[in-house]
This record gives sequence, C-alpha cells and structure tokens, in this order.
Amino acid sequence: MVALKSFIVSSDSTARAISELERTITDSDISPDLICAFYDADHEDALLHGFLRERFPGAALLGGTSCSGAMNEAGLGGNGSIGLLLVQDPDGDYGSAGVELEGDAADCAERALHAALEDADCAGELPELIWIYQAPGQEEGVMEGLRRVVGDRCPIIGGSSADNAVAGRWRQLGPDGAMRNGLVVGVLFSSGGIGYAFQGGYEPNGPSGVVTRIGYSPAGDSGIATKVRSRRIISIDNEPAAEVYNRWVGGSLSEKVDAGGNILTDTTMFPLGIDAGRIEDVTHFLLIHPEEITSDGALSTFASVEEGTRLYSMRGNKNRLVERAGRVAAAAVSSLGSADRLAGGLIVYCAGCMLAVDDQMDRVSVAVAESLDGKPFVGCFTFGEQGLVLDRNAHGNLMISAIVFGA
Repeated sequence: MVALKSFIVSSDSTARAISELERTITDSDISPDLICAFYDADHEDALLHGFLRERFPGAALLGGTSCSGAMNEAGLGGNGSIGLLLVQDPDGDYGSAGVELEGDAADCAERALHAALEDADCAGELPELIWIYQAPGQEEGVMEGLRRVVGDRCPIIGGSSADNAVAGRWRQLGPDGAMRNGLVVGVLFSSGGIGYAFQGGYEPNGPSGVVTRIGYSPAGDSGIATKVRSRRIISIDNEPAAEVYNRWVGGSLSEKVDAGGNILTDTTMFPLGIDAGRIEDVTHFLLIHPEEITSDGALSTFASVEEGTRLYSMRGNKNRLVERAGRVAAAAVSSLGSADRLAGGLIVYCAGCMLAVDDQMDRVSVAVAESLDGKPFVGCFTFGEQGLVLDRNAHGNLMISAIVFGA
C-alpha cells in the first residue's frame, strides 16, 4: 500500500521552518521510503538536510532549491517556503544518489544512476521511473548519460534547480547534502504503479525556419567542433538568428537586436518550438526559451538545438499556462489507469511560466489539486524541465510535468 503526505511551511528563518515541519510531521503517521524536498534558495541547506537525515535516516532523498519556494494541495507556499512530499511504500524500492557535475556530464549521470540503483538494492534492474534534479546548463549531457543505461525504456522526468532571480544561487539536495553544480538521481520502483505526463502550454504562432548555423566549443587550439548541439543559434535560414526571431515576435526586441542584452522575461510568452511528433493528429512541441541576444546577433537559449532543426515560433497566454498545469496532472492520472488508485503526485512547473502567470499562480495550485482529487502533492518551480515526449526522453523549457503514484 502506497501512502503520501505533503507538508509546506513558510518562514524567513530555516530554523523556524524546520521547527514547524517537525511539529506537523510528528502529528502525522507516516514512515517514508522516499522524500522529495523543495525550498526557497534563501534557506540553509545544511539545516534542512540534517533534519531530514536525522528524522528519516533510511529514506531516499532528492530535491533542491525552487524559484520562490513550493506549492501543494493546500496552495502556494510563496517566498521562504519549504515543501516536502513523503512517500511510504514498504513493498516498493527507492534509491537516490548525488554527484558533482565535474568533467563529462554524461559520465557523471551514468555513475549517479548506478549508485542510485545500488542504494535501492536494485543494481542492474530497470526502474519504473527515473527522477532527476540538477544544476542548469548541462541537461542534454545528463540525459545522454542516463539514456546510455536505460535508453527510452523508462521515463526520465525532473527539473533543473532554480533560485529567485537567475543569479546562480540554485542548489541540489541529495543523500549526502547540498551541491551547487550537481545532479541528484532518484530511482522509483513503486508497488502501486506510476503515471506521468510532460507537456507545454503553447501553440504555434505561424512562422518557422531552419537553424543553419550554431556556435560550438573548440577542442584546444585545433578549432574542431566538440559538439553537434549548441545553446547558441547564430543563423536561421542563413540570416542572423536574432533578426529572424525579432520578426517572428513583431519587432518587440528591435532595441536589443541592435545593442544585445537579456531577453528572458521578454520571450516567456513567445518561445521557440521543435516538432516532437504527433498523437491523434495533434502536434506536440518541445519548447526552447531564448535567453539573450548577443552582440553579434546570435540567440542564446536555455536548451540546445542541432543544425538543420526546424524551429517554430510559439505563443502562450496566462490562462493557457494556468489551465495546462491541471491538464498535465489529469493526463498523468489517466496514464495511471484508474483515478480510484491515486495516492498523490509530484509536479514540475517552469519558473518562467510561474513568473509570467504572476498573481494567478494560486489558480495553478487549485487546478492541480482538483485534477488530483485533493490528494497530496508537492510542486517545484524550475529553470529547465525533463520528461518523455512521444517515447523519447528529452530536455526542454517552459514545460510542465507530473508524476502520480498509485495506492
């Protein structure tokens, strides 16, 4: 029997927040096998980690910082909040492991996955689901390493840790404590089954074009390209990428095309999209968030693309982003097979979408809670999202994912 409990507290003092968590957890009857912890970047990792390790020494632990805290079925925690999801499943197996992303990210991810499987006493087995939380920047390498081991035979779902101002203060929390440039991998073998969904809340805006040149990192002095994917798009249809993109968004970035600069908040409602395939004649898109226009007219993005990829201009609005969260949660429940078996869930909601939705974020938590029939859940707000799109695990931006546990 699988049982979930969620807890959310808010305070500008980590010690006070932990004291409140201790009180509320003591009043509940649960002995977790898995703990998911998400918290405002202003909190002290060591205090939270110490509390969780002392209180639940045998549980697998994963999580980290989340933009402006967390949410659960009771609502939005807001700034200074800490959210916990406790999963009790005596007939299941859970493990977690953390690694610093030093050197080749794919090798690090592969090593972390094997360590998490050993922690679950399931070495060599295929998990029902892999859950990851990582530092922004090397998501594609991490996905490559995990796919070396499991391919696309099981979903790889998670997010990139965040802070409150894209200031690099994000951290990842694993069984051995917090990291600033790390990866935490959790492996889930649930006795009640797991449902999942991964979607974006945007639609095509009309224009599209082919990436004709990307930036690359040279190997030493040779000038040889060391990667075929890049987060720097130099040209689309053989024109400067920033000029093309500016046309697609109606010229709203003209000043920054001339001078360069950060365009993150300007482009949240107008991301780029990659055609990921069709289900029942509906095209699904993997989203890419433009971050900056460089001085040479290139676009810097939060996800990598390959030369030859067709990019689509996308558009969104607040209502669609609010409603999509509930729909993704409902899709995860549907994939579980029966709503009657639902024990609760875990939600990843892009921090860029959260900031764009702004004063309507309470509606997001309500929509998710309704789709999960009031069952316990915790949601985090991330700077990158990972999930399974049409049978392929991938990294994207401005996405929403949900996993749900069967009872």
